[in-house]
Amino acid sequence: MELGKVVGQVVSTVRDSGLPNLTLLLVDIVDKDGNVVFGSQVAADTIGAGEGELVLLVRGSSARVIMEAATPVDLSIVGIIDQVTSGKKAIYTK
Repeated sequence: MELGKVVGQVVSTVRDSGLPNLTLLLVDIVDKDGNVVFGSQVAADTIGAGEGELVLLVRGSSARVIMEAATPVDLSIVGIIDQVTSGKKAIYTK
């Protein structure tokens, strides 16, 4: 699993028939301090995340498992993060 920050939305009206009508969000992969590690990834959103939110991401087969059918998805948002702590210190709080 990875941490990501939603930075935008991707709109695709023409899609492969195997890709369900999901919301696609643009996310930056971030470290625990919110620093961008890898930018501009497209993730399938099944939970309703919004721009600016810190999210929990899964890749590969884990990203496909949350879908009802086999889909060509490699990155999915599986959680909206409320808080990140390291030791006893809160690093991020929603």
